[in-house]
Amino acid sequence: MCDPKALHRIETILKKIGFIDTIIQKHGSIENALADEAESRAAILMHLTSIAEQFDKLLHNGEVELLAYFDKQDIKGSYDLRNFIAHDYEGVDLYIVEDVITSRLPIIEKSAKKALEACG
Repeated sequence: MCDPKALHRIETILKKIGFIDTIIQKHGSIENALADEAESRAAILMHLTSIAEQFDKLLHNGEVELLAYFDKQDIKGSYDLRNFIAHDYEGVDLYIVEDVITSRLPIIEKSAKKALEACG
């Protein structure tokens, strides 16, 4: 049986990925969304930070079964990106952010859906 709070954290990860996708669709591309420094870039970075926070809470609450659905590198990478955003916001390398959105978020999304399915 999966903990309801843990399930909510996985659902939050999916919701944040959905928000990022919506922002990108509104702008037509990742590059355009990240170029919108006043609104969209800030929102995307905040959603990426939130995803990392959800992983951190799952880790600290011992949700090993649910975390097993995720690649350990994605969990660590998301937290590393969160730290980079939090501690050097103005120096964030947008090429790294773009790469995370393009290559890692789809994998995280697929893993989150599998984790939710497993909890039925």
